[in-house]
Amino acid sequence: MKKYFLARLVQLVPILFGITFLTFGMMQFTNDDAVDILYEQSGSVAEEVKAAKRAELGLDQPFMIQYGRWLGSMLTGDMGKSFISGKPVFEIFADKLPATIELMLVSILLTIFIATPLGILAAVNQNRPLDYLIRGLSFVGNSMPNFFCGLLLIYFLALKLNLLPIIGQSVVLPALTLTISMGAKYTRQIRAVVLEELDKPYVMGARSRGVGEVTILIKSVLRSTLVTIVTLLALSIGSLLGGTAIVETIFMWDGVGKMAVDAILMRDSPLIQAYVVWMAIIYVAVNLAADLLYRWLDPRVQLGVGS
Repeated sequence: MKKYFLARLVQLVPILFGITFLTFGMMQFTNDDAVDILYEQSGSVAEEVKAAKRAELGLDQPFMIQYGRWLGSMLTGDMGKSFISGKPVFEIFADKLPATIELMLVSILLTIFIATPLGILAAVNQNRPLDYLIRGLSFVGNSMPNFFCGLLLIYFLALKLNLLPIIGQSVVLPALTLTISMGAKYTRQIRAVVLEELDKPYVMGARSRGVGEVTILIKSVLRSTLVTIVTLLALSIGSLLGGTAIVETIFMWDGVGKMAVDAILMRDSPLIQAYVVWMAIIYVAVNLAADLLYRWLDPRVQLGVGS
C-alpha cells in the first residue's frame, strides 16, 4: 500500500510539468495579453506605457524565461500575483475555494440521497412502469446540458414561481443544476450494478433460505454497489472541486470555476496556472483516495504500482 501510494505521488510530477508547460504555451498564441485587457477600458494608451507595463510583469521576456521564472517561484510556494488585480494568487484562490467546496458538498449529498434509492427501485422493479419512469427521467436528465438545465430552473423556480433568488445568494439553484445531471448518471449506473448483483448465486441462496428482499438489498447488494458509487464520486468530486465553470458563471456563484473563466477572459496567466495546478493535484489525489477506498471496501481489489 505504501509503495503504491508513493508511486502515485511520483507520477504526479511529470503530469504537473506537462500540463503547466502546455497551458503556459497556449497563452502565448493569443492575439492580446493581460496588458491589452488591462488598458482596454482606458481608451487610447501609448504603446510606450503598455511596453513599460509588460516589462514590469515580465511579459516582454522569451517564453522559456517566463515559464522558468514562474516554475521556480511555484516550487518555492510563491504562486505570484494577479496581472489584473495585483493581489497574491494564493489569497484570491483561498477566497474563492470555500464557495466551490460548499457547492460540491451540497451537490454530492443531494445526488447520493436521490440517485441511490432511485437506482435500487428501478432495478427491483425491472421492466415495470416504475422502472420505465425512472429510466426515462434519468435519460432526460443525462441529455440536458448544465447550462440549459440551469436556465430552465431559473425560469421556473426563480422567475415564474419566485421561490429562489436567481444569482449569487443561494446555493440551491446551482446545486440542483449539477444534481440533475449527476443524479441521472448515478441512477443508471447503480441500477445496472444492482441488477447484476441480484442475478448472482449468493442472492439466490439467500432467497432460498428465506432471507427477506430488504435485508438482502441492505446487507449484501448495497455494499456491492459502494465501489461503483465511489468511482462516480471520485470523478464528480474532482470536477466539482475544480469548479463547474458554466454553472458558477450562470448563477454568479463566486467560486473557483468562475474565477478561472474570468482569468481566461482577462489573460491573467498566474491565476490560470494556479487553477491548472489545482486541477491536476485534485484529480490525482481524488483518484488515489478512491483506489485506496476500493481496497478497503473490497479486499479482493489489488493495488498495482504499474496500474
